[in-house]
Amino acid sequence: MSMAFSFDRTPGPSTFRILTVCTGNICRSPIAEQYLRAGLAAAGISDVVVESAGTMAQDGQAMPAQALALARRHGVQDAEAHAARYLFEGHVAGADLVFGMGRDHRRAIVSLFPRSSRYAFTLREFARLAQGMTADDLAEAAALAPSDIAGRLRAAVAAVAGKRGLVAPAAEPADDDIVDPYRLDDSVFDESGRQLVPAAEVVVKLLVAAVSIRTDERASH
Repeated sequence: MSMAFSFDRTPGPSTFRILTVCTGNICRSPIAEQYLRAGLAAAGISDVVVESAGTMAQDGQAMPAQALALARRHGVQDAEAHAARYLFEGHVAGADLVFGMGRDHRRAIVSLFPRSSRYAFTLREFARLAQGMTADDLAEAAALAPSDIAGRLRAAVAAVAGKRGLVAPAAEPADDDIVDPYRLDDSVFDESGRQLVPAAEVVVKLLVAAVSIRTDERASH
């Protein structure tokens, strides 16, 4: 396994980076990566890089046919181009928002780079915390210049992190996970998609709101 890694561009204050993580980086995390990228692009949000990696990935491995089919069913057009990569500390350190597909992935992420505990979530945990956030919850984002896309997105992540301990926990701890469908039948892939896509939609909606919110919108709430 190659031990080299590189960023496609140097992280900086004007670039907001999202990293999605699963085990092999061939099913859940690439679908989340591709879905988030497409949703943010469709909303016209620039200065965002979305990437993925796996805690046990084999560099260069392609997505299996079932994962490709699931991605296509949810509107992803470029899944065939995906190549897996192994997760390193630098990937986490260079990100602004990291999504583990399960609680085990989040633990691995924070173990690699402890400071990421402030911006690492499972995808479904983030969606649970972000659901129902108001304009007032995005006050820090609204106070920034509309051109400061990355700053507004970082403020939104901090606002979601601030909901920990205030929002009711998942009914079952496993409800914050996305089921691993690898080498299982199509019904498990379908279940994985039903868990992943709605959570990703909440993420996109929250980040779009953070970018577009204005101070006068807060005043009206």
